[in-house]
Amino acid sequence: MLAQAQAGAPQKPSLTLKRRIKAAPAKVYRAWTDPAQIVAWWGPGNCEYLASEIDLRIGGRFRIAFRTDVDGRSHEQHEVGGTYKEIVPDQRLVFSWNWLATPERVSQVTVTLKPDGDGTLLTLFHEQLFDEDSKTRHTRGWTASLDKLEGLFV
Repeated sequence: MLAQAQAGAPQKPSLTLKRRIKAAPAKVYRAWTDPAQIVAWWGPGNCEYLASEIDLRIGGRFRIAFRTDVDGRSHEQHEVGGTYKEIVPDQRLVFSWNWLATPERVSQVTVTLKPDGDGTLLTLFHEQLFDEDSKTRHTRGWTASLDKLEGLFV
């Protein structure tokens, strides 16, 4: 009976974004895994970074804390973290994702990097989002972040 209930349960929203980045997969991977580099592109719009920690190993955790900038003023503080579930250097990262403000809402992010000529095809898949509003907000945030990541290699 439990299997039937789960099979009929509504699927949680997910999103997929793809980018072609003008850098080798190793460089793009380093931008995702080096705390000093991640602060150059992480987060929507203008952000003030407060902390960036990465323990890059299976079961290791990451944490990023920042304040968003609204109309030139520091606005709201945000902190996101998660645990690495899969690490394939220069190819793939899988990690849990949750905001400090809503610890019960754990989702999962998969980042895949594939060589594409002289660049990299990046695919970001964020699944198990809480609801459609969360999907919309995460799509907006990831799009802005990937814009900045892409800009690092122009």
